[in-house]
Amino acid sequence: MLMTTLKLPAQEHRAKNLMDQEALQLQEARSIKSIYVYEIPVRLWHWTNALSVMVLAVTGYLIGSPLHSAGGEASEHFIMGYIRFAHFSAGYVLAIGLLGRAYWGLVGNPYAKELFWVPLFQMAYWKDVGAMLRWYAFVSPRPAWYIGHNPLARLAMFVGFLLPCTLMVLTGFGMYSEGQQPGSWYEALFGWVIPLFGQSQDVHTLHHLGMWALICYIIMHIYVAVREEIMGRTSMLSTMVSGYRTFKE
Repeated sequence: MLMTTLKLPAQEHRAKNLMDQEALQLQEARSIKSIYVYEIPVRLWHWTNALSVMVLAVTGYLIGSPLHSAGGEASEHFIMGYIRFAHFSAGYVLAIGLLGRAYWGLVGNPYAKELFWVPLFQMAYWKDVGAMLRWYAFVSPRPAWYIGHNPLARLAMFVGFLLPCTLMVLTGFGMYSEGQQPGSWYEALFGWVIPLFGQSQDVHTLHHLGMWALICYIIMHIYVAVREEIMGRTSMLSTMVSGYRTFKE
């Protein structure tokens, strides 16, 4: 009887702590707000673009560093043909998707335009870039709230993705036009690319280096997105799935 009497206060104390924790969690849940940021075309382009870039990187590497020759009759093998077909198909998806994304940057909401321009001549923008650099360097205790991309992300996407991606499309179709017959639409639209950069090998080298530049950007992009989802004050990965940016206190 005495042991039962002694246990009751401890059980009541644990129950009270549980109720307090639940009340705190409910209060935090009420403070979480979300804003619709990324429209369906932007999110669809993002994931389609990610898949096409992955296919382009793998097949492009195999084109630059081919597999060992397969044994047997040559007519029975079409390995490099399939690799090149996948590369060219993914290149078309990348190019058409980039054109569609540019169109939506004109007609979409204000956050759809952030990919295509950066306020380079605004001092306040560069102060925000410095603040985000301190946050990513673990110097600042917490970042500011941004509905769209933060200032540093906008700069990285423009310089690290949009410009290299545009270069890859131009050099890729420039090399492809070299193998088409004179007078084709490939040559009419992209025949100027190789003379601009010097010669065919120069364009091949530039195209190859552009692939590695995009890979470096993708590695940093994934790291920052996962880091912000865990440590930041706003949602990141889930936003590109649902379109809603969630703000967390």
